[in-house]
Amino acid sequence: MDKKDEAFLKKLLATFRMEAEEHIAKIATGLIDLEKVAGTTRQGELIEAIFREAHSLKGAARAVNLGEIEAVCQAVESVFAALKRGEIEPAPSLFDNLHRSVDTLTRLLASASSGTTAAQKTAAKELSRELERAGRGGPARTGEKINLKKEETATAEPDPLPPAATVRIAAARMDDIMLEAEELLAAKLFLRQRVAELREIGALLNAWEKGWTTVIPEVQIIRRALEKDSGPGEALRKVLEFFAGNGDIVRAARAKLAAGEKSLEQDRRSLGMMTDNLLGKLKTALLLPFASLLEIFPKLVRDLSHGQGKDVELMVRGEAIEIDRRILEEIKDPLIHLVRNCLDHGLEKPEERVQAKKRARGLITIEVQQKEGGKVEIIVSDDGRGIDREGVKAAAVKAGLLSPEAAAAMAASDALRLVFLSGVSTSPIITDLSGRGLGLAIVREKFEKLGGTLSLETERAKGTSFKALLPVTLATFRGIIVRGGEDLFVLPLVNVERVLRLKREEIKTVENRETVEIEGKALSLVRLSAVLGISPGKGNAAVEKLPIVVIKAAEQRIALLVDEILSEQEVLVKGLGRQLKRVRNIAGATVLGTGRLASVLDVADLLKSAVQAPAGTLKALREAEGEEARKSVLVVEDSITARTLLKNILEAAGYDVKTAVDGLEAFTLLKTEPCELIVSDVDMPRMNGFELTARIRADKKLADLPVILVTALDTREDRERGIDVGANAYIVKSSFDQSNLLEAIGRLI
Repeated sequence: MDKKDEAFLKKLLATFRMEAEEHIAKIATGLIDLEKVAGTTRQGELIEAIFREAHSLKGAARAVNLGEIEAVCQAVESVFAALKRGEIEPAPSLFDNLHRSVDTLTRLLASASSGTTAAQKTAAKELSRELERAGRGGPARTGEKINLKKEETATAEPDPLPPAATVRIAAARMDDIMLEAEELLAAKLFLRQRVAELREIGALLNAWEKGWTTVIPEVQIIRRALEKDSGPGEALRKVLEFFAGNGDIVRAARAKLAAGEKSLEQDRRSLGMMTDNLLGKLKTALLLPFASLLEIFPKLVRDLSHGQGKDVELMVRGEAIEIDRRILEEIKDPLIHLVRNCLDHGLEKPEERVQAKKRARGLITIEVQQKEGGKVEIIVSDDGRGIDREGVKAAAVKAGLLSPEAAAAMAASDALRLVFLSGVSTSPIITDLSGRGLGLAIVREKFEKLGGTLSLETERAKGTSFKALLPVTLATFRGIIVRGGEDLFVLPLVNVERVLRLKREEIKTVENRETVEIEGKALSLVRLSAVLGISPGKGNAAVEKLPIVVIKAAEQRIALLVDEILSEQEVLVKGLGRQLKRVRNIAGATVLGTGRLASVLDVADLLKSAVQAPAGTLKALREAEGEEARKSVLVVEDSITARTLLKNILEAAGYDVKTAVDGLEAFTLLKTEPCELIVSDVDMPRMNGFELTARIRADKKLADLPVILVTALDTREDRERGIDVGANAYIVKSSFDQSNLLEAIGRLI
């Protein structure tokens, strides 16, 4: 065979493969439907439809010399010919063999280009002989004979479109066209930036002309005065004439600039409209109905349920809704896993369901719903036993992800989040379906990488639902442009809950981590530069309010402190190439209208990294802005009222305040969290202020620590005792004045 014939055969096989996949998918779907409607009037329609698909596939296989596929199709065709004549009955054993024929055809098609193995040929021959025997089985032994009239066998499908109305194009070629079209979006953003720059130049010229207009009368006065004089005034007169003429030139330039700006704006709008229309149509061309993915699930559920001895029905809704083909390809495996999870973990065996007063046949539902904002929701649910929260906790403890104490204290609602952790599995044994504890963690990660979310709801003895929210297309999205250090980053708008500015004093410290209160809920606060491990930007120390972005993914939320919030715009995300396929916290890159490159942040990764980010966001911020770090003061007071009062006074004065309820707690705290000054009461349980001061002076590391005693004990003896133990100041509460306290602290530190 010469190279030309070989190339033609490869092209022919590629065309056959696309056609064959469609035929096999329709046969598989038809068999599932036929099992459900056996004995009804629709049975005849389905038999005729499957017969035609097998016949068409047989003819196509003959054209490309694939004898094994042709033989299997011939055998399937003979079975359905017998079914049409009513000579055999559609029994369960027959359906098993017919489903085997679909699996065999799929395997033979996969090896069509590389060559069929001897084992595959043998299996195909045996299956063909078995089906041929079934096709010669004679009249049905039970039930009525199936008599079909010609009118009854006509399918209810609409007439196919004429050949000229559709065209086949390789998916890779469509992707290439889409990538080229997406580049137009960058040109659209560049033009928008150029128009903005021209407007700025126009504004400057307008300001110049406005200023020039105000001095024209004075210039004329000077010129008239100079006309009466000569000498050095002549040079000044020439300068003034130049400026007068220069004004005409600037006005002419401004007029031309305005005309150019108007033309460029028209070009921008025209290009923008063409770009949006082209991208819109290409996106539509890349959309496929969910049915193209979900058609494999009925057979999958049938095969898996039979293998586990379960009786399961699959219900699909919303399969006509369309989504980007690239997303559809990416979610195939995650959806298969969710369905397997429902079947393996969720649904009980028939006898268990009957005992629980349920229908013997379990139900798995896949529902697709269109949502606002260019989103679709996929719900995979079952009516099984539900998730045992205590079992999930036990699995997490067994995997070493949770301590027994933490598991006991964990709320029931929080336990459900554990199923998405890698290593958690409630399966008692590792099988090909489950038990490894990796599935749901990978599924959630896959959805998040696509810009979506995955959540679940469950009810004991009622069932479980997994809800996935996904974008309709991957091409472009809207994002918030922020600055971290000297670099620009994009936060996808879908992951941004809100943007706000907060005063520094609104940042609180809880368990040594910064938090902010938003809508009555405390959120962890982290600095973007700290999470990404980059140098913080030099901000303005005089800025009263800090720019904060609240980001979310799945059920997590954090407040992100950035150096600057710049704008919101449409973003075309580009991959980082095969060399940088997986970079932590980074999903891709984009070129902004200014020509600068910005990294697109992976919010799911960012939330994970934020947990490990160093504490002390506000402290880092002050250091980055060149501020002097706040002095730390330890307030020791057993009265909660007095303790709160002192804390508020000192924090308002700019000090970082820690508290302790008595001297013993304070001395213990000083071992791990040193401070620069202590303000202490005297009369306290366990260890009073005098004893605390004495212990501090006796400790070599703490001996020089300033101590101010604030107490109600105002006798001379008490004052002398305070001096004896080494207190630096002694302030009596009866004559307390906060200015005295602050003045004393200022002198000591």
